[in-house]
Formats: sequence, C-alpha cells, structure tokens
Amino acid sequence: MNPSAHGWIKKLIKEVSETMYSDTELTEFYIKLKQTGFIYGSNIKVVLDIVKPFDLTEEERCKINLLLTYYFIYKKANTNQDFIESLIGYYKAISEKKRSFFEELFSDNSSDSLLEKMIHKRIHVDDNFITKSFNYFLINALLFVDVLGYQRFLLDNNSIKTYVNNLEASLETIIFSVMEKKVNKSHYDQNLIKLFEGSIRHKKSQPPSYHEAISFITTPLEKLYVVDLVCMASWTDKVIDKAEREFLSELKSSLALDNSVITQSVDDINTFYNEHKEDVAFLSSKNLAQSFYDNSSKVVTRLIKRNSKRLIRELSESKEAMSLLAQSTQRHLTDDEQKKIQTQLLDIFKSIPSLAIFMLPGGMLLLPLFVKFIPKLLPSAFDDNRIEED
Repeated sequence: MNPSAHGWIKKLIKEVSETMYSDTELTEFYIKLKQTGFIYGSNIKVVLDIVKPFDLTEEERCKINLLLTYYFIYKKANTNQDFIESLIGYYKAISEKKRSFFEELFSDNSSDSLLEKMIHKRIHVDDNFITKSFNYFLINALLFVDVLGYQRFLLDNNSIKTYVNNLEASLETIIFSVMEKKVNKSHYDQNLIKLFEGSIRHKKSQPPSYHEAISFITTPLEKLYVVDLVCMASWTDKVIDKAEREFLSELKSSLALDNSVITQSVDDINTFYNEHKEDVAFLSSKNLAQSFYDNSSKVVTRLIKRNSKRLIRELSESKEAMSLLAQSTQRHLTDDEQKKIQTQLLDIFKSIPSLAIFMLPGGMLLLPLFVKFIPKLLPSAFDDNRIEED
C-alpha cells in the first residue's frame, strides 16, 4: 500500500476491515493516535500498527493516520452514508464557497481519486516553502480540528463551517492564554505571542474570551485535544513550569476533567518528545518558538518573490490595499487597518495556488510578516503601481 500512488485509500480501507479496528473505544483510539505523534504534528508511526511505517515518509504516515482517524470516527457514528462520499461532502462543506481551496479538485469524476487529492492537498506543504518545525506544529498538529469537524458533520451537517471556525478560534484563545502564563518569556516567545495576536483569521472582530472559548469545548475528544495542545504550547521551551501547571489545573476545573487526564497529558508529551527527540525536527536543536520565528522571514520572502507579479496585479485592483501597504512603510497601521489589509490579502491568497498554505490551519501565523515584507521586497513595483491620494 503506497499513499503516494492512486488507489491507496481503497486498499487501506480493505486492510482495516480485517482488523479489530472497529472494536477500539474512543478514548483508547485517541491515546493510540497520540502515541503515533499525529496529535503533536510529527507522525512517527501508524495508529494501531495497521500499516508498517518503515518505508513510508512522514507525509505518507500523516496521510494514513488522518484517513484511519476519519474512518474510525465514521465507524463509531453508525451512519448509513458512504464513507468516501461523506468525507468529500464534509470537505466541500468547510471550504470557501467562492474560489475554494479545493475547487480545482471538485471536477474529478472519481470519488476515490478526488478524496486522495483532497487529503494530499490538506496536509502537503512544500519543504521549499515551510520549515519542518512550522509544518509539524502549526499545520499537522491542527489536523485534528478537521477530524472533530467531521465527527460533528456526521451527526449534524448544519452550520458545520461555523463550528470549525469557532473551534479553531477557541483553540487559539486557549493556547494564547497559556503562552501568556509563561513566567520567563524569551525574545522568541514574545514574538510568537505577537504572531498569534495579529493572525486571528476568523470573521469575528474580536477572538472569543477565555471563558467563551472554554464554553465551546464540550465533547470528550475536544477536551482531550485542547489539553494536549496546551501541553504542546507549554512545552516550547522544553519544560512545563509552575505557572503553566497552574494553568493546566485551572483548565482541568473549567472543563470538568479528572486530574488523571492532565497528568496523563503531561506524561505523554514528555515521553513522546524524550523518546523521539532525534526524529522530531525542532527537538534536535532550538526550541520550537525560536525555530519558527528564525525561519518565518525567509519563508515569507520566498513566497513573495515567487509570486511577485501575480501579487502586484491582484493588489493593484484594490486602492485601499495599496494605500495601506504604502502607509505601513511610514507608520504602524491601526488594528482596524491591519484587519482590513489582512482580509483583502486572504481574498488574494485564495486566487493564487502557491499561497494556499495561508488557508491551512495555522498558516495565518505568517500573515503579519507578509504585510511587513511586501513593501520592503518590492519597492519598485509598489512605486510603479501606488495609487496616489486625491
């Protein structure tokens, strides 16, 4: 079974049907999935050892784990829907209605082929664009949001896109809250916090408050997942300090969890990172926040250079965007101005395939840097195209 070749989904599902897969309990499966590294964004092996991972790439293991998790959720839902058709329907439901991230794929007549392309599109990030650490933590680690959305979709497909957006916004608020608890914030921690602050990608003018975010986390899987994400955010400096443990204790009470859940989550992340420190990119050198921020500027620079002509053409159609970008070289934009330019850039990204990464979970963390570097990297183009004020 080769996840990089056509037909892998059908073959994998056939192999799964011959195992004890469907007899596994929900919490047990989640723990097994976490042990593969999927929840942490670093797929070291395949869940339940259904496929031997030795000859697979990290991306192929991620594809398999994502598909197996979807299939597990599907089995537990006891639905009469066809698995592949239901998953395609879910992806269509959460995508943008206009100029969809997946729109070029929807013309595929084969359901199997279409789903294979969708999953590849959802997890694939070209290594020439994004560093390993950014890829693992900020994109692959957030794939479980899609799984939770699919679980909800099978029960009730109404307003599913709103649910996914609210879930992501709630996770961002909670993760940001734990980062604020760090007693000794390094320069890189401060920069990463600023990136979170400036990159809320949802339509709400303000992200949910902590209490609003907590109230949105209600299902068993949502609770387990948010605790593990908090442990990941706490672990960026390779230690969970006293203040962060106090935050975890508060989180336990807010989510009405048993203390063993918190203890297990802390033990699990310590065990995983200690056992696989040679296999997880950021553990072998700098801490995660430092690794991310050090490479972000290079990532954004390459993206702008490789898409400069198309970016200028698209930006030239918006007087407001051009004016705000020009002003950003002379002064700090207000919060409202930053939101305006971010919204307009999002629309542009949807029309440029190689910038679709910004539409993935976590991709918007680079947007504030994108705004910062466009005028600096393309001064002549902006001079030629700048719209003068009347």
